Amino acid sequence: MIPFNKALPYDISMGDVYVPECPFCGKNNVLLPMKPKEVLSVREGKKKLLVFPCCFHRVTVLDSDDDYLLTDTVIR
Repeated sequence: MIPFNKALPYDISMGDVYVPECPFCGKNNVLLPMKPKEVLSVREGKKKLLVFPCCFHRVTVLDSDDDYLLTDTVIR
C-alpha cells in the first residue's frame, strides 16, 4: 500500500508535469522540471531527484503511478 503521507499528486498536461500545489511553499499549479517519459522511467525503478522551482526544496521520487509520485520525504 502506498504511504500517502509521502505521495504527491500530479497531472500531465500538454507534455508537462504539474502538481496542484507545492507541499512546501503552497504555490498553486507548479510546473515540475520533469517530463512524462521520466515519470515512466521512475515507474520502472529509476530514482529521480526533483527540485521544486518555486522554493528549491528537494525530494527524491522513488516510484509513480497514474496519479501520484512516491517520494522519500513526508510531505503531508
